[in-house]
Amino acid sequence: MDKQFSIAGKVAVISGAGGVLGGSIAKSFVQAGAKVVAVDIRQEPLDARVAELRGLGGEVTGFIANVLDVESLERLAGDVITQWGRVDILLNIAGGNMPGATLAPDQAFFDMKVSDWEKVTNLNLNGTVYPSMVFGRIMAQQKKGCIVNVSSMAAYSALTRVPGYSAAKSAVSNFTQWLATEMALKYGDGIRVNAIAPGFFIGDQNRSALIKPDGSLTDRSLKVLAKTPMNRFGDITELNGAVQFLCSDAAGFITGVTLPIDGGFSAFSGV
Repeated sequence: MDKQFSIAGKVAVISGAGGVLGGSIAKSFVQAGAKVVAVDIRQEPLDARVAELRGLGGEVTGFIANVLDVESLERLAGDVITQWGRVDILLNIAGGNMPGATLAPDQAFFDMKVSDWEKVTNLNLNGTVYPSMVFGRIMAQQKKGCIVNVSSMAAYSALTRVPGYSAAKSAVSNFTQWLATEMALKYGDGIRVNAIAPGFFIGDQNRSALIKPDGSLTDRSLKVLAKTPMNRFGDITELNGAVQFLCSDAAGFITGVTLPIDGGFSAFSGV
C-alpha cells in the first residue's frame, strides 16, 4: 500500500467496538497494522471482540467505558496514555436507535416514547461529543490527531419513522463541522475531524424494518432500493476503506466533511 494511505502503527480508540459496525472497522484497522483500543460498555461482547482481534495478530487492548460518562472516559484516556503514550485516532462508533423512538407504520409522532427519544439523542450526540472532548484534549496537546464520527442518511433529508435518530445524526454532522473548525483554528492543521454517513446496511437494529420473516423485502426496503442507483444494500465492510482513508495522511487536507457511503442514495432525486 502507498505509505500515504497507511494507518500502520497508529493508536486508534474505537468506541462501540463490541458491536457490528465497530467490530468490522476494528478488524480492518488491526489488519492494516493499527494499534487498536477496543472500547465498549458491555463486558462479554468486548471480551469476545478483543479475543477475535488478537487472533488476527493485532496489538489490541480492551477497556470497559461509558461514552456518556466523562469521568469514565477520562479514566480510559489515562489508561491509553499509560499504555501507548499517545492517541492518533478516535472513532466514535457507539450509537444506535431504540424501538420506543422508532414509529411503527400505524403510529404517529405523538405516540413516541419521550424517554426513548432522550436516550437515543443522548447516546448518538453526547456519545460523540464527550469522547471528542476527552480525547480531543490529548490531540490538542499533541497538535496532531484524527476524529471520525458516524452520521447517517437521516441527516441529509427526512426519513419517516426515525425522528430521534434523525435529529441526533443531524446534530452529529453539524458538530463534526464545528469541531473541525475549532480544532484547526486553535490547534493547527494537524488535527482533523470528519464523519461518515452510511446508507442502508442490513443489521440487527433495522432487519425487521427491511426484511420480512420469510426473507423477502419489506415495502420500506423497496422504497430504499428505488432511490439507490446501485440498487442494493451495502455490505458493512464497505465502510472500512473510507474510514481508513479519512484517518490516513492521504486525507491530510480534509476536515469538516461528512462522507456519504450510500450507493448514490443521497445523490439521486428518484427521477
